[in-house]
Amino acid sequence: MKRICFLVDSIFSYGGVQRVTAVIAKELAKTYDITIVTFDNPKAKDTSLYELDEANIDYRFFAYPSVGSIHKKICKAYSGIYLKYGLQSKWASNLYAHSSFPTPLRKALTKELQNGNYDVIIGGHAPLAGRLATIKRDLPNVKCIGWIHNSFEALFGENHRYIGAARRKHYFYQFRKLDHTIVLCHHDAETYNQYDPAFKPIVVYNPLTLKPGDASTGTTKSFLAVGRFSRQHKGFDLLIEAFHLFSQKNQEWTLDIVGEGVEESQYRTLIKKYNLEDRVIIHPFTNQIQTYYSNAQVYVLSSRWEGFGLVLVEAMAHGLPVVSSDLPTSKEIMGDFGLYFKNGNIEELAERLEEATQINWSRKSQEAFEIAKRFDINNIICRWKELIEND
Repeated sequence: MKRICFLVDSIFSYGGVQRVTAVIAKELAKTYDITIVTFDNPKAKDTSLYELDEANIDYRFFAYPSVGSIHKKICKAYSGIYLKYGLQSKWASNLYAHSSFPTPLRKALTKELQNGNYDVIIGGHAPLAGRLATIKRDLPNVKCIGWIHNSFEALFGENHRYIGAARRKHYFYQFRKLDHTIVLCHHDAETYNQYDPAFKPIVVYNPLTLKPGDASTGTTKSFLAVGRFSRQHKGFDLLIEAFHLFSQKNQEWTLDIVGEGVEESQYRTLIKKYNLEDRVIIHPFTNQIQTYYSNAQVYVLSSRWEGFGLVLVEAMAHGLPVVSSDLPTSKEIMGDFGLYFKNGNIEELAERLEEATQINWSRKSQEAFEIAKRFDINNIICRWKELIEND
């Protein structure tokens, strides 16, 4: 039986990445020996989260050692030079890979992964995939796969939120060292290839990650949005502003937002500013998110960027029509089904909310169910097994 390792920042916390990792790992555990190496604190272990206790999975908790001050200063100096002068060569990238990932850290992670005797290691998120690429030569006969969960624009675009254009070429050089790099939509794969024709990532969609609850009845006059409150990602500030505009003409519909994070106080301030406390309700994350989908009438994705809008599939699996920002991944998932607004445009979002109250709900609901079927776990896991088994 092949030994498969998922290397992740976290598995025992709430988030879309954690959830989809858990679902894929649980399904692969029916065929393979699965280990998850996580940077979580061991005290956070809760295998009931995402029903991880239903599968035979081993967990390893890893933490990097400290780095000496002199070593740290030397590494920081070269990293600063690399970023300041925009060095673009493969040689410079390899030096930066080592300066940004100092020797004590590389050795510790390499030893941890070597001790597992894995056949396949899957590095989740771009930074971990990059670090896995850096140590790949010290993992002989191991298939190394990078799994990129965020969009190209969010990672490397001019208005990036994470890595930025200055390190784009560096990551491309590193990703090439991996046996495979997975992205979540064809738009991203094509964009990567346009910037670097030698880099050809593979597209594997995320699956539906939960068992749907009761189908929505379409009678509650309630909008729903779900996601983490962090770094403007989900655009809940835009949604609240748009709902304020919508509410001036419509006195019946409400908005439920399910999530937690650092921007919650900002959202509550907006809700109070517009006197919407009785119509816009913030709810904490829950393992029973199906209840919210079942009780909603329309789902709203207001995100500024997405690697893969997993909540879209979840919403459609409950029969919900969807209002969405015009992200490439949303259009790839939903096609003409979605009611789209220009990303970041509050007025257009308010217009789409109004339009959603007037649609043929029953027809859109049936379309939603049909689209969601394409993302059944049985369809997606076949692709994962191909990557694991094929040389």
